Amino acid sequence: MTSIRKAYKTILKEFFPENLTISFGDQELVFRKRMWTIADSEGNQVHEGLRYGDNPDQMAAMYQWTSGDLKLGELKIKPGIPLVSGLSEKHFIQFGKHPGKTNLTDITAGLNIVKLTGDKPAVAIIKHNNPCGVAVSDSILDSYQKAYYADRIAAMGGCVVLSKSCDIETARAISNSYSEVIVAPDYEEGSIEILSSRKNLRIIVMKEMFDFLKAPVEPSLRFTPTGDGGIIVELTQVPLITSADDFIPASHKYGGKTYDIKRLPDEREQQDLLLAWHVASGVTSNSIVMVKNGVTVAIGTGEQDRVGAVRLAVEKAYTKHADTICFNRTGKSLFQLELEVSKNLTPRSELDDILEQTREEKGGLTGAVIASDGFFPFRDGVDTALNEGITAVIQPGGSINDYESIESCNEKNAAMVFTNQRVFRH
Repeated sequence: MTSIRKAYKTILKEFFPENLTISFGDQELVFRKRMWTIADSEGNQVHEGLRYGDNPDQMAAMYQWTSGDLKLGELKIKPGIPLVSGLSEKHFIQFGKHPGKTNLTDITAGLNIVKLTGDKPAVAIIKHNNPCGVAVSDSILDSYQKAYYADRIAAMGGCVVLSKSCDIETARAISNSYSEVIVAPDYEEGSIEILSSRKNLRIIVMKEMFDFLKAPVEPSLRFTPTGDGGIIVELTQVPLITSADDFIPASHKYGGKTYDIKRLPDEREQQDLLLAWHVASGVTSNSIVMVKNGVTVAIGTGEQDRVGAVRLAVEKAYTKHADTICFNRTGKSLFQLELEVSKNLTPRSELDDILEQTREEKGGLTGAVIASDGFFPFRDGVDTALNEGITAVIQPGGSINDYESIESCNEKNAAMVFTNQRVFRH
């Protein structure tokens, strides 16, 4: 039996064709397989495509849409700015390990999030196609540090996407931990040498990001397999919410009565709500995103019930907050400390003090805002969030019980806005 450790490093032979043509009636779209010529582990030059798919035993290939426009009714769709599918040898300052599917889908997820965050420096750290931490600040270094410490445990082995050029200080911060990929529109002099100390780190320069981040969001094609060989074709979503001016004050007519939200979000809450909403659009549904001062505090990912996603986010907030306190005090992770306590190597009082401080500070949630990618079917999810100190809510609206959620906010003097758009992601 071949060692799975070896399989992780092996490029799986694939037999997909060089070109792929998709016909929509009499319209043809042409795609070209992306290949790279790079040195293997023995220094030999090899010409290969993806290392493998989701797992080492799944052959895979990536194709770039190179020609052919598609007209659907009055809508015309054409190839976009070549980003991930356009990656060539010139983009890889350092290849590290040969790229696999997950590396590239993580880059895509990160690009889609930072595109929506505006002009300020933004960083998204992605793992398994979902964000670990996202931050917007006045400098790219501050944004990276905040995004990293939002969930430093999950960030290990993640994909770091920067919306601005990587400077020397940010390069040092990134190189202090283990990442699989870093993507930036450019790198300042001296930063590459620092990052290159991580030999397996894939360092990608993507100057196309400068145009991509400024361009409006356009619909594109998405293909989803059904498992029996069929496919579902859909268009990607164009966000309705681009600024706080697009927020709709929560209101619901029910039983002959109109329920209106009494308080609107203040300026700081507006910016946090906007970030939380944009991050939520990039999280597997059901998703809940909590943000405070331009940083994700907790992300509840992929739950089947809405209140469960809220509870998961709260639990993660407490765990991450306790871990940060622990790391700052001891240089250890929370889990390392718990293990030492269980083996009587460290006094239990040290752990108890950290957990008590976390409870007193409510996991850092006091004053945070919450975004839900779908409506709250009942008020339980809103109640759970507000009881932890959340002060503002953003959600699509549209539930027959919206009035309950509005009442919940009014009882706590919390703000709530609707978006009138659901942002599920599967």
